[in-house]
Amino acid sequence: MNHEKPPTPAQTAADLDAMLAAAKAGSGSTVRAGQADAQAPADAPAVPEGPRRCGLIAIVGKPNVGKSTLMNALVGQKISITSRKAQTTRHRITGIRSREATQFVFVDTPGFQTKHSTALNKSLNKTVMGAIGDVDLILFVVEAGQFTLADAKVLSLFKPGIPTLLIANKLDTVGRRAEIAPWLKGMQERHPFAEFVPMSAKNKGDIERLFGICEKYLPEQPWMYGEDELTDRSERFLASETVREKLFRFTGDELPYTSTVVIDKFEEEASKQHKRFLRVAATIVVERDGHKAMVIGEKGERLKRISTEARQELEKLMDAKVFLEVWVKVRSGWADDEARVRSFGYE
Repeated sequence: MNHEKPPTPAQTAADLDAMLAAAKAGSGSTVRAGQADAQAPADAPAVPEGPRRCGLIAIVGKPNVGKSTLMNALVGQKISITSRKAQTTRHRITGIRSREATQFVFVDTPGFQTKHSTALNKSLNKTVMGAIGDVDLILFVVEAGQFTLADAKVLSLFKPGIPTLLIANKLDTVGRRAEIAPWLKGMQERHPFAEFVPMSAKNKGDIERLFGICEKYLPEQPWMYGEDELTDRSERFLASETVREKLFRFTGDELPYTSTVVIDKFEEEASKQHKRFLRVAATIVVERDGHKAMVIGEKGERLKRISTEARQELEKLMDAKVFLEVWVKVRSGWADDEARVRSFGYE
């Protein structure tokens, strides 16, 4: 793939200060090498004629730095589940956003896991490494002002020749601008980043600015997907992820992250009352009887809340009436069993 020569990152403290000032002000500009880029235009109602751009953009980082939140903001709709629990994302999830003549194909990856070497984690890390080897641009997401050993291990995976943007996320949590300028200077010395992007994934202005930055790294070529497509994942997969998100949301840190969700049935049925009617059966898989009791809750109340919220979100996501049944089963040691990990849909 041919890339334009990447811009040189800011070299001086003054450049870093200017960059941060622009980001903090929400002005829709980014500073590289002391110069500002114009804000990217808003979504156009129709695709203009002429050359088109399209490319793959990997969103990579350690667990729980906001990758899925960033993905959802870029796509404009929730397709990747979020949770305070680390390692929530377990698959390579593609999100698609078509704007004017450019189609952005974002790849949300699992957080690279370094603490445990289970079969599940090996599978997730393999997914990360596969995603970053065949893209046009990498968004390396870190928390603004921080750089841990886990961040360093992710950074060490990057292959030379692929432009990488440093996404200094959660900028809104940094108290003073002076605290982050020296950090950005240090990050510049760790890796030849094409550009620095201090931002917050929850800030619409920052998301708009990021589109303008990413666009110039994508090659001129035909689009990979239709104009209205948002993801390459099936509705069955999205159902599984939605139930899993609610599971983690209502169990918090009590439940080990190895718990998973399997869809046993996903059928669309004819209905006189609804334009779409989906019948879905899901099984929450845990490793111990105690975990099963935790998920079910007193008199089944917790499982009912998980099911209800998952159903309501699926109805919005799929524009359909959904009948959802959720069961809980114990499968001891599944995360260490490579065959069972594959049978649950992990590569």
